[in-house]
Amino acid sequence: MHRALTLTRRRIVSSIPVLLIVIIGTFLLLEAAPGDAVDAYLLSLGGGDAGLVAELRQSYGLDQSLVKRLTLYVGALLRFDLGWSVAFDRPVLDLIAERLPNTLWLMGAATALAFSLGSLLGIVAGARPGSLTDRALSIGSLALYAVPSFWLGLVLVLVFAVDLRWFPTAGIETIASGNTGLARVADIAWHLVLPVSALGFIYLALFLRMMRTGMAEAWRQDFVLSARAKGLARRRIVLRHVARNALLPLVTMLGLQAAAMLGGSVVVESVFAIPGFGRLAHEAVSGRDAPLLTGIIIVSAVLVIVVNLLVDIAYAALDPRVGSGEASS
Repeated sequence: MHRALTLTRRRIVSSIPVLLIVIIGTFLLLEAAPGDAVDAYLLSLGGGDAGLVAELRQSYGLDQSLVKRLTLYVGALLRFDLGWSVAFDRPVLDLIAERLPNTLWLMGAATALAFSLGSLLGIVAGARPGSLTDRALSIGSLALYAVPSFWLGLVLVLVFAVDLRWFPTAGIETIASGNTGLARVADIAWHLVLPVSALGFIYLALFLRMMRTGMAEAWRQDFVLSARAKGLARRRIVLRHVARNALLPLVTMLGLQAAAMLGGSVVVESVFAIPGFGRLAHEAVSGRDAPLLTGIIIVSAVLVIVVNLLVDIAYAALDPRVGSGEASS
């Protein structure tokens, strides 16, 4: 327990400079981009006079210097104030709090699907390297990994939603259904089957191949050869020795894939019309809404940092050697 707390403290401290770099870098990059939310707003109106432009820029603080705006923004972040969305005319924090849970549902379910099923199939493939099952799963995973998520999503919609009518075509839940409690959870789960499959199957192939490769390497290790020499049952060797050691790289990959899966949710949410974090980012870019886009990037960075922290703790629990040096230093 003490080792886990020490590891958590060190990871949080080391994440502060990373977060500052993300905040400052994002702010400066968006400032360097041509146009802003006021320009996009005036374009939607068909133009405006100089007085209206000056009034809008003053109301949103765009008439101040870059250094002053950056200072004010960092100060606001310390108060958990992400600013005001120009495109939606609402606080950025409210918009993110409204959309983020939908994306977390999608990412969490897709990650669970990819990791659990990918690990299981990887164990099946790596249990007997070179067998027909191993080759079939390896070829299938390679083909699945090459499929774009948007194409897979469209195929799933056409087959299972349009033709077979087993699942809804879009949305996160039935509109105006009035469901509460378990009924609402079941309705959301029903709507997420196809989006989760479209996002999770791509990473399932990655976890499968990694698990299979790790097991192939573990079979050549001395401790496995020693277990086989002792006459242990093959199933016990596979589950207790080979698979357990091959699982560690997959846990590390969970943290690395968090950012990629968050980016992939943009495409999946667009295909299935899910009002999530990814679609919000797309709308922020379309509307040149710099405060909203900056808030989305910062929250995304925090989310990735938290996921990697949880992965580090899980890795330390699986391998006692991890973090022991940090705890004693």
